[in-house]
This record gives sequence, structure tokens and C-alpha cells, in this order.
Amino acid sequence: MLSRIHQAIDNMFSEMVEIRRYLHQYPEVSFEEYQTAEYIANYYENLGIPYEKNIGGNGVIATLKGAKPGKTVALRADFDALAIQDEKDVPYKSKNPGAMHACGHDGHTATLLVLAKVMKEFQDELEGTIVFLHQHAEEETPGGAISIVGSGKLDDVDAVFGNHLWATSTLGNIETRQGVFMAGTDRFEITILGLGGHGAYPHQTKDAIVIGAEVVSQLQNIISRRIDPLKTAVITIGRFHAGTTFNIIANKATLIGTVRYLDPEIQSIVKEEMERVVKGICIANNAEYELKYSEGYPPVINHEEETELVFEASKHIAGVKNAIEVAPQMGGEDFAHYLNVKPGAFFFTGAKKEGHTYPHHHPKFDFDEKAMPIAAKMLIGAYFTYQEKHK
Repeated sequence: MLSRIHQAIDNMFSEMVEIRRYLHQYPEVSFEEYQTAEYIANYYENLGIPYEKNIGGNGVIATLKGAKPGKTVALRADFDALAIQDEKDVPYKSKNPGAMHACGHDGHTATLLVLAKVMKEFQDELEGTIVFLHQHAEEETPGGAISIVGSGKLDDVDAVFGNHLWATSTLGNIETRQGVFMAGTDRFEITILGLGGHGAYPHQTKDAIVIGAEVVSQLQNIISRRIDPLKTAVITIGRFHAGTTFNIIANKATLIGTVRYLDPEIQSIVKEEMERVVKGICIANNAEYELKYSEGYPPVINHEEETELVFEASKHIAGVKNAIEVAPQMGGEDFAHYLNVKPGAFFFTGAKKEGHTYPHHHPKFDFDEKAMPIAAKMLIGAYFTYQEKHK
């Protein structure tokens, strides 16, 4: 049956591309994906597959119950876009100003929808139940996964698998690892309150820019001098806002950034050290501060057995060139919330285009659409290998 499923997926490649390009033209950012959710729901309505809308927000869950007994396995695709202006010169360029599918979620959605259409034709031969999990708001904390978990709609699921089309990895490669695969992602905001004044009389002020610059520099020493060199963490300042014009010393500076970590113990050290560094610098400069630290997505921790099933599934797919165990990634994913409550695994499907490649979240991001059938085969392959393992 698996070979017939693969052939059916290949036969529907043009529909995958059509769906993906339609969604690419009409992106909706996190928590505002109303039309996209409606599109997904209508697709399942036309297929005759039972579904539910508004799960944990804009989530959509469809359920295909096979004619034969078996386990219930969820296959997840996210469908939100980013607040980025699309700068590609392609016919399917975004038509929504300031919004773009710059991470491949349009491809994830097209992959899962067409896979559902294919599997509907095999329902009478199917063991177990496939849960097609369409998740909103992966890009923006607190994310959609945690609210979907909280809805209770996955309580009866035995395992969950997820795929990410990875535009910087070779087409045909499958990449994952057991244990920690992707980083935890936190956010912080530091406000420094000094004393503004005339640019000619700095001695009468408390320059928030100078204080903020010292904070930026010293925060990096947390990584280089406070964290075990064999451990991993990142502190990035993504925004530094202060001042109004050239001859006024700023009284306020705002620094916004992210912390990435693989080990919760390291997360605790970074939080503690950040507070100490900022407090110490501000005391030394007789300034005040406020540090807001927000914990975001936890690390993606793949389960051992389910990760092995992903590698096993890859052996039976003609389009897979290599299945590779890779080093942990410092990017984050709220798929972590599913893995905190259910067995499962998350993996990358290589989708690198020929020629120059732009990274994820870039205004000219794109991916090789030939990766979508491979991803579909991997997802259903993981489903079948799980069913076989748990008979």
C-alpha cells in the first residue's frame, strides 16, 4: 500500500504547488490567520473528512479514522506567516503588504492537505487514525501549540510527528536527532533610565546610551565567561532604541533581545547573570533599570523511539538522498509543547533551491517545491512505522 500512496502523492504534486502558491499570495501573520484557517476547513469539508475549527484559537484539526484498528497519530503543519515585506520577483509573490510566508509554512500546509486527500482514498485499508493537525501562530509567542494542547483535543493521540521544510539543507536530505533538537527561545526587554541633557554638558547627565552600550558588551561576557564552554547558549540584542537627535543626551534606552539555550539549567544561569550584570552596571552609573524576562518556547526534545522511526521511514522513500543525525539547532519551535505531553519527533526536510539561497525569515526566502512530496511521504511513513511498531 505504501508504494501506491507514494505514487498518489507524486501524481498530486501540481495540486500541492497550486495550494502552496495560493497561500503564499495571501499570507496572514500569527493570531490573524482567519482566512487561512477557513481555507483549510473548506478543504476538509470538500474531502468529507471530519474536522473542527477554532482549536486553541485559529487551529484546525481533521480526523481520518481507518477501517482497521490501530494507534492514533497526529501529523502537524503550521500555517502562519511573518510580518515581512515579500521582495521576491515571482508570480506568486505576496499580495498582502507587510506579510509574507518567509519560513515555509505555506508549504507545510499544502503538504498536509494533499496528504489528507491521498489518505482519504486509502481509508478502507488504513490501520489506526490520522489526526491532521493544522496549527496557527508558530512564529509568535506564546504560540498556537500550547493552546491546542490545552484544548484537550490531542488527549487521545498516541504520538505526534512534525516536519519543517528546511531551505538551507540539500533537497532530499532528512535531518533530525534524538534528544534536544532545537533550542528554547526566551525574550527580554531592558529599560535603562538615566538623566538626559545637553550634548555639550555630559557631566550633568546619566547617558542612557553609554550605559546601554556597556550592558550590551557585558551581556556577551555571560556566554564567554559564565557558561561552561561545553554548554551552549546565545544572547542576542535585536533592538537598541535611544535618543532623539544629535545634540541631546538620552535619558532612556530600551534593549530588546532573545536568549537561546538547550539545557534548562543554562537558562537559569543566564537569567540570574543577566539580572546581576544589568543591576551592577546601573548601580555603578547611578541609573535605574527594569528587566523583563519572558520565557518562550521550551527546547524541542525528540523522543528516542519515534526519532528512530523517522530514520526507518526515510529508508523507504525514493526521494530521500540522506537521512542525517545533525547537531542541535539554535532556532526554536513550539512543536516542543507537543513533545512535552506526547511521544514524537520533529525533523527537517531539505528544500534548498538551486543557485543562491536566502535563509528563513529573509524577504526573498523561497524553497524548492519538490521537497513537499518528500515531506508528505516522510510524514505518512512515520505514521506507518509507528503503527507497525505498536501492533
